[in-house]
Amino acid sequence: MKKSLAIIAALMLSVSMSAQDAKTRTIEDGGTGAYKAIMVGDETLNTHTIFKPADLSAFGKKNLLPVLVWGNGGCANSPREHINFLNEIASHGFVVIAIGPMADAEAGFGFGGGSTTSSQLLDAIDWITKQNNDKNSQYYGKIDLKNIAAGGMSCGGLEALDISNDKRLKTVMICNSGLFNNSNRSTAMPGMPMPEKERLAEIHTPIIYILGGPTDIAYENGMDDFKRINHVPACAANLPVGHGGTYGQPHGGEFSVVALAWLKWHLKGDKEAEKQFAGDVCPLSQREGWTIEKKNIK
Repeated sequence: MKKSLAIIAALMLSVSMSAQDAKTRTIEDGGTGAYKAIMVGDETLNTHTIFKPADLSAFGKKNLLPVLVWGNGGCANSPREHINFLNEIASHGFVVIAIGPMADAEAGFGFGGGSTTSSQLLDAIDWITKQNNDKNSQYYGKIDLKNIAAGGMSCGGLEALDISNDKRLKTVMICNSGLFNNSNRSTAMPGMPMPEKERLAEIHTPIIYILGGPTDIAYENGMDDFKRINHVPACAANLPVGHGGTYGQPHGGEFSVVALAWLKWHLKGDKEAEKQFAGDVCPLSQREGWTIEKKNIK
């Protein structure tokens, strides 16, 4: 009897461990940053996927983790198109929370589609705030709640713009996206957030647009936004790769270079990252293919 119970207990433990393992994935080699990252699911936020350093022991009061909340292209309930890019960001000492659940072990990376809402970005901020204050959480006391960014690609960028007036945000990062004008709203995919251009005046943080150049279907919208924003530091970075960006390339490709420089500057106070945007001819504009335009940035 005791032997049978022991076998059952061992099997239950094995199943439990397998379920736990199924909620963790290593993307590529964990990223090029100082903190190898993983993609994880969390049962207390099963509507989202988290990218974070695998080992959180290096983080605490003197080394807090800034946060990026992320919306996906196509309003998809899945970050599958962006996992290399988001994991690379996490490997540099960030927690990234993307809309869309983590796939289970049987499905592998079989993320589902479906529509999402801007409020899910706020859900992510609410959740990580609660985790930081929960003594039983792995994130307890490790999150830099004063340094949170909202970002997203295409429809996800519209979602980020839709919540850009949230006072908890320190910066906003809009990728392959921009608000629609009244004249071209009919071309938008059904279900996309449709904030009016006047909402740009509510932005209270520095903002960057990372676009795919003139062949990016969001180029005109994004550049029109940039032209209208004059009250906060703003940057428009263009690489002529079209709407798909470089997210699926190893470590997120060139888009991750610019995104990380911006996030390290605004969420970590990294002076070397700041220098990448400094001057009339900034270093990032010297990278092959990139065009960088700036406002209120010296």
